[in-house]
Amino acid sequence: MTTKKESKFVSLIKSGGFKSLLSSIVSILIGLLVGFIAMVVITMVSPNNSISDAFGGLKIMFSGPFSSSVTKYVLSNTGNMVFYAVPLIFTGLSVSIAYKTGLFNIGAPGQYIMGTIGALLVALYIPTTTRAAGIGVWFLAVLVGALLGALWGMIPGLLKAFFNINEVIICIMTNWIAANISSWIFKYTVAIQSTENTKGGFLAKVLDNYTPKMGLDKIFPGSLIDGGIIIAIVVAIVIYIIMNKTTFGYELKACGANKDASRYAGLNEKRNIVVSIMIAGALAGMGAALYYLNPGIEYKYVSQYSSLPAYGFNGIASAFLANCNPIGVIFSSLLIRYLNVGGDYLVKVGFNRYVADVVVAVIIYMAGFTRIIKEAITNLSRRKDKRMLDKKEDK
Repeated sequence: MTTKKESKFVSLIKSGGFKSLLSSIVSILIGLLVGFIAMVVITMVSPNNSISDAFGGLKIMFSGPFSSSVTKYVLSNTGNMVFYAVPLIFTGLSVSIAYKTGLFNIGAPGQYIMGTIGALLVALYIPTTTRAAGIGVWFLAVLVGALLGALWGMIPGLLKAFFNINEVIICIMTNWIAANISSWIFKYTVAIQSTENTKGGFLAKVLDNYTPKMGLDKIFPGSLIDGGIIIAIVVAIVIYIIMNKTTFGYELKACGANKDASRYAGLNEKRNIVVSIMIAGALAGMGAALYYLNPGIEYKYVSQYSSLPAYGFNGIASAFLANCNPIGVIFSSLLIRYLNVGGDYLVKVGFNRYVADVVVAVIIYMAGFTRIIKEAITNLSRRKDKRMLDKKEDK
């Protein structure tokens, strides 16, 4: 019985999932270590800080939304943390599903912007006189946002599939085209008539309280949280099932593993490329729609032409930190937001929140090395097995 348990434990440790988890944990720990070193250096050059402040700062980073001693702030901080993680989950899923098909979807920011445009135009121009109509418009806006994101993702998909043009180059161009389309629509067309003059370059929504809260606002009072997180979790589970339990998902992954082999096996790799990046675009667009349809969020369209949404790029980190596992993306996105919330409280020990940004940036940077770390762990495991085998042979 003991032998069976040991065998199961060993097989668990050697499994790909465990190695992926371990590589992600290593990336996180390296990020936290760099943040701690940064705080130590600051205490050495600042007369107002001591080394104990560095340890206090590390504790606050670990505490996240629980850094506040007031219960209502803990609840509101936690609710906001979850709310701001929703678009990150969707962009992470967007990058993940494309990557599994052999595509690097750096076009998530552009698809995110197009989803924003679609959702807000529906929200602004379809009247909502009753709550039922408002909820209906909300669902329609989310669907239109996803549709526009999918159509925008189709552009690099078609060029990659039929002309073998590098998707990264096309995505970079479509990102900036989307940014300028957004500024043009909301700044120079009749859409400007639906904005509030008192909010300058910010676009105000008219959905008011029609956004489904699904009871979460009662659990986390005073926060922006709505039903978006539940939708994100459901979508992540559906994507996981599709990619791991269906023939369609197998075809997408086979195409990503080896396009030539999948073509010789009779799979339509061109269709798979286009469909996968359209799904990726739909996910990014849906994330943007859920975010900007919240009454507490405003869209800063004036500066959109000169910058791209950070959520689009941070989704890359979220995806790779989770090793492109749809379920893992939920937790990696929440972790990134958790550290950001903790960073807001670093002022308590004499540091500013940019220390947290450094930690997140290093984790994001290290996320790109998760596969290398995973391979290193695999090689160490193989060497250990080889040494044990050699010892048995010597005996």
